[in-house]
Amino acid sequence: MTEANSFSLDVASHPDNVGLARLAVAALAAGAPFGVPDLEEIRVAVSEAVTNAVQHGYGGRRDGRVRIEATLSQDRLKVVVSDQGRGIEDVALARQAAAGEGERLGLGILFMETFMDHVVVESHPGQGTRVVMEKRVPVAALAADGD
Repeated sequence: MTEANSFSLDVASHPDNVGLARLAVAALAAGAPFGVPDLEEIRVAVSEAVTNAVQHGYGGRRDGRVRIEATLSQDRLKVVVSDQGRGIEDVALARQAAAGEGERLGLGILFMETFMDHVVVESHPGQGTRVVMEKRVPVAALAADGD
């Protein structure tokens, strides 16, 4: 692969659109030599980011918008998920697992950070959240592509 490929998708904050976002990003990522485990990790990370926007950003309201932007270049996949929802008051606290605290388990960001190589969460209360995730194309695949 020599050229970058990308798409943007703007969807309603509806739970059914989590699967749509996951499939769209996975289809783009399949254009790179990611292995099956990598593709599954990408799908989980995207699902978590979009689910967080739907459930927490908009509190389950279906009239909000979630934007998914994905770019696949020769060496990495970059995915940006953004919303204009409630935002996160304390991003550091949101990163911590909180088992037993009502419906908040606090595992979404942890999964994203575990499965992707780089994750940045930017959020401002009342203004929404932007999650930027990157996963590098495996080095062995890049070396083979250069032969």
